[in-house]
Parts: sequence; C-alpha cells; structure tokens
Amino acid sequence: MKSNMLSGKTALVTGSTSGIGLGIARSLAEQGANIVFNGFGDAQQIEKLYTDVGTEFGVQTAYHNADMSKPLEIEAMMRFAADKFGAIDILVNNAGIQHVATVDEFPAEKWDAIIAINLTSAFHTSRLAIPGMKQKGWGRIINLASVHGLVGSAGKSAYVAAKHGLVGFTKVTALELAATGVTCNAICPGWVLTPLVQKQVDDRAARDGLSNEAAKKALLSEKQPSGEFVTPAELGALAVFFCSPAGDQVRGVAWNMDGGWAAQ
Repeated sequence: MKSNMLSGKTALVTGSTSGIGLGIARSLAEQGANIVFNGFGDAQQIEKLYTDVGTEFGVQTAYHNADMSKPLEIEAMMRFAADKFGAIDILVNNAGIQHVATVDEFPAEKWDAIIAINLTSAFHTSRLAIPGMKQKGWGRIINLASVHGLVGSAGKSAYVAAKHGLVGFTKVTALELAATGVTCNAICPGWVLTPLVQKQVDDRAARDGLSNEAAKKALLSEKQPSGEFVTPAELGALAVFFCSPAGDQVRGVAWNMDGGWAAQ
C-alpha cells in the first residue's frame, strides 16, 4: 500500500534491475523513497523500468551502470547519487553473482569476482555512504546476505564465504554506528526465484532430465521446508520494516527469510 513514510529520502539499491533488488526498490518507492537503480541489462529496458517505477509511485528515479567489482566505478555511482539527490539515506547492498564448483575445481577468477561483487562492493558503498548518514543523523544500510551467510552448501565455497563475510561486516558496521541514528542489518533469504536461481533450476532440469516445475520442486525439497519460494515482495516488506521507526533498535541482525531452511 502506497504511503509517504520514506518521502524525501533516497535509496540506492545495487543489482536492482531484476530479482530481489528490483523487488526491494519497488517496495521502498511505494513508501515514497526516490530510487537510484544499478545493474546490468538492455539499456532501453532499464530506462523503461526505472521510468515506470517513478511514474507508478510518484517518486524520482535514476540509474547508474557501475560495475560493482570496480571500486572506481562504485565511487562514480555514489557521487552520481549524491549529485542527483543530495544524499543517500538508504543503501541496499544487493548485487551478487554465483558460480558452482568444488573447491579444487573452482576457477580462481570466479572466486575473485564473487568476493569482489558479493562482499567487497558493500564495503565500498558503505564507507562512502556513512559520512552523509551520520551528518544527517539517520540512515539505513541493508545488506542482502543469504541463508548461505548462516549455513554452508557444497559447491558454493566463494558464495558462502562472501555471504558469511557480509554477515560479519554487517555486525561490525552496526556496532560502529550503534550510538547514531544509522542502522545496519542483513537479510538472509532462502531460495528466491531470481534469474540466478532459475539458472540453477535449468541446469538441474537438463542434468536430471526433469521438467522445469519438477526441478523447482526438487530444489526446494532439499533445503526449504515450506516448499515455496520466498518472493522479492516479501523481502521488500522486510526492508521497509528496517527503514521504519519500529526498526530503530534493530541493529546488526542477520534476519533469515528462508521457509525454515536454517531452522533444521
């Protein structure tokens, strides 16, 4: 439901041209926040996406195509957002990539890329956003970790290492900001049917000779007791809660929304 709770505030959401990031961006826009989008994709489709979100929710939107593995491009994006809207009030570190292989067969360049995008980029955006948030006396940093920030899965060494690191980084950031109006928390989703997860479904279907629906059910049955995917809209609602007055004293948590995965 549209409200003005975040009216006048600006949110930067990395990796927000699809999937979880887009769901969170839409939820924040629905509350009145201006949105800076980031991510890869077709330029015309992205322009339509951020224009449509702005029109639908009556907010201002912009886009920057920073490669989140490159610190100089991250710095340029943060300057762009500050120049466009004056400050970043809400930072959502969502950008992420995945590769599945055993440790002894894991390509070194894939490891480096996953750590850079899934973990190190959050350091660069946070270090640049925090001074402005502290100056204003209010801010929200939301790091999209994963249930893999809490537990491990074979074949995902780099992803699990990055997400565990992101949970640790969240705790330290929260502690350093504990006496301010700036909070930092992590969201740890289970299976969400994003393009990243759909690729794993497709790979499983091809490998095991399954239909796509059967491959989805097989994937969920292994880890997620609810048997249902978490939705981007549900994650967006949690991000909105973190930004609300009720979230003022929620600091340094790793909040799993995972259909019971980590409860096992």
